Amino acid sequence: MQLPEGVEVLGPIHERYEEVLSVEALEFLADLQRRFAADRGDLLAARARRQTELDAGSPLEFLPETESVRQDPDWRVAEPAPGLVDRRVEITGPTDRKMTINALNSGAKVWLADFEDANAPLWENQVGGQLNLMDALDRRIDFRDEKGKEYALRPADELATIVVRPRGWHLPEKHLLVDGEPISASLFDFGLYFFHCARRQLDRGAGPYFYLPKLQHHLEARLWNEVFVRAQELVGIPRGTIRATVLIETIPAAFCMEEILYELREHSAGLNAGRWDYLFSVIKTFRTRGRDFVLPERNTVTMTAPFMRAYTELLVSTCHRRGAHAIGGMAAFIPSRRDPAVNEQALAKVRQDKRREAGDGFDGSWVAHPDLVPICREEFDAVLGDRPNQLDRLRDDVSVSAAELLDVAATPGEITEAGLRNNISVGLQYLAAWLGGNGAVAIYNLMEDAATAEISRSQVWQWVHNDIRLADGRTVTGHLVNDLIEEELAAIADAAGESFDAAGFAQAAALFRQVALAEHYEEFLTLPAYDQLR
Repeated sequence: MQLPEGVEVLGPIHERYEEVLSVEALEFLADLQRRFAADRGDLLAARARRQTELDAGSPLEFLPETESVRQDPDWRVAEPAPGLVDRRVEITGPTDRKMTINALNSGAKVWLADFEDANAPLWENQVGGQLNLMDALDRRIDFRDEKGKEYALRPADELATIVVRPRGWHLPEKHLLVDGEPISASLFDFGLYFFHCARRQLDRGAGPYFYLPKLQHHLEARLWNEVFVRAQELVGIPRGTIRATVLIETIPAAFCMEEILYELREHSAGLNAGRWDYLFSVIKTFRTRGRDFVLPERNTVTMTAPFMRAYTELLVSTCHRRGAHAIGGMAAFIPSRRDPAVNEQALAKVRQDKRREAGDGFDGSWVAHPDLVPICREEFDAVLGDRPNQLDRLRDDVSVSAAELLDVAATPGEITEAGLRNNISVGLQYLAAWLGGNGAVAIYNLMEDAATAEISRSQVWQWVHNDIRLADGRTVTGHLVNDLIEEELAAIADAAGESFDAAGFAQAAALFRQVALAEHYEEFLTLPAYDQLR
């Protein structure tokens, strides 16, 4: 391959990779990295300083220095872009070839093409996923599975709008160096898709659209806006063509929702209630604050918990006040082909959840499986009717205080041995799959991704380090967790039989112990896990 000066590709070059990693595309990436790497580093350092302050007892509150932004009644975000006017159902999933076809064909209005939490960042997944998106837009994508079943795209007017989620600001892409340093994974994922597909999308009447994950401050949104402006200048398309929806999936971001919209207003497509990462962020941010910030086991924490209710109500109110879409959270249930009773009970909960979101004013919501698309659509159809959204529902009745956002202690539920075991088992199974290259894993009829694995290991860490007692009176200790890890490994091996990957699960167990039991809390499990990926 021919490479621009200062650019090194350390990953293997497979068939057609030169289409993605062209000289022009690599020059584009290098420009973004050289221009924005220092600012990214400064923002990550600011995150670390803020966490140190919070660990020391500093309050989390609405920012006094941006009160004028919140009080100004006049500003609005850009009008919804083509393909993003009606978002009543959005399906999420990684960018492998089969999922690309199934998601686009699912009947959902939007497909979140995920390079982040539903994706294990193998080099082949990152570059191959870009190829799949290019091929989908060119309608030259097909797939045949091991049973001979063939998959192909439906007519263009029946396909979902593609919205790409790049990896977060904290992650590197170690297989591509610019001036000797790994490029930002955010810029890598965003840049390749934008460079190759922006014009492809415009030619089809849509545009280059993105979901932005893991933001913790409005200045991180400002950096994304500067990236967007530069990218559009380099490629020669009008400023404002890009649209981005921000996932409010960290509790610091919940305190600056309006400021995030303001920073991105010419490129904004709204906010999303990223519920699983939000729970992870609550645990992580306040992990040393004692029992007032200890949640019950994860599967009992619903969106009706007072602090979660405050968060979603504030999100809808904030978005609609500024003319932005509010998109609801994930329905992660995976229908069972073997157990109708499990399906009936779980689907009733999904329907109830989507009915609540539509009734609260959300403009759409997420599902993880095509079988859930009709349920979500029915509930939003019942509220929206022929309207594409409910941006006109301003929710002036909502008033949320900092105390309400932080009222974690009011969450009902308990911590049982079964809940502890579930966290351990899910963590082990997910990490084994992730290290093997699969970032979206069906476990116990739920689609688990990095966010739910983060909750699992973070709860274990928090329970151990805060001497939490189980419902039966036992204290959660490192010794107890280690014993249960061995028991859960044996149960997984017994269920898998001859297909059990002993070496893979040994690696997963060692990593789980590192991120769940070590004295030092790892900020993201994907950082040490990424070191172990080829």
